[in-house]
Amino acid sequence: MLSIGEFSNICKVSTKTLRYYAEIGLLEPSEVNPENGYRYYAIEQLEKMLLINRLKAYSFSLEEIKAILQSEEIQDDNLYLAFIHKKKEIEKQVHNYSQILTQLEDDISAIEQGKSIMSYMEGIDVQLVDVPKMYLVSIRKTVQAEDYPVEYIKCYEKLFKRIAVDKLTMNGAPMVLFHSSEYSPYGLDTEFAIPVQEYATGTRDFCPGLCLKTIVRGAYSELSSVYAKQIEWAEREGYHCTNALFEVYVTDPSQVADVNDNITEVYYPVKKIISKY
Repeated sequence: MLSIGEFSNICKVSTKTLRYYAEIGLLEPSEVNPENGYRYYAIEQLEKMLLINRLKAYSFSLEEIKAILQSEEIQDDNLYLAFIHKKKEIEKQVHNYSQILTQLEDDISAIEQGKSIMSYMEGIDVQLVDVPKMYLVSIRKTVQAEDYPVEYIKCYEKLFKRIAVDKLTMNGAPMVLFHSSEYSPYGLDTEFAIPVQEYATGTRDFCPGLCLKTIVRGAYSELSSVYAKQIEWAEREGYHCTNALFEVYVTDPSQVADVNDNITEVYYPVKKIISKY
């Protein structure tokens, strides 16, 4: 048997943490002295503690670890699936941090050259264009920010299937319209759409008319900067927004291996403000 101090030292876990693990039923001591309350752990529990440390290193929560340890067999299908899911989560985090690191390096380089880190805004091109009326097949729903990649695939699969079944003809690249007037943590009112030539049951008119247009090449993280630039342009030139903002995906984001190869057209419908004087 090992005292709680000896067990703590071997596994590199504080005695406070061990007491908490016992409290939540994650790892209870093998024996507790009824007279003085001293806790003792069996040698066999070292392996279990090491496994807990391994799972924590993989960013499993204590609740998830407890569920894994309570399964009949540690090396079962549930553990395998949990590892696969966690691997995907970590890969996504690594990808996100890689993008942040690249941006940070660019900002450091800009500062070293005596430039503003926001100087890239000067390179965002805004054009005033007239977009003709189109017919859309679409799916409109509230979507949270982190769910967009999954919803993109699900919604467009349904739309492409409908186009095939109804024998419609695509008349442009897939697009997304944002109907929310403001950002909400509960999700954005989003319409996934595909332009078609035919006006049929279930399609709808969309008349964007005069729009500010910007072509974006690269990651979608740059889109907020584009909208900021377009709003600045509209304010300066005397225009106001008249319809849902929308993005046209010239390249399919689910098929592009490198985010730098993405091509997105960003549209901001506007109308000239008529002075009363």
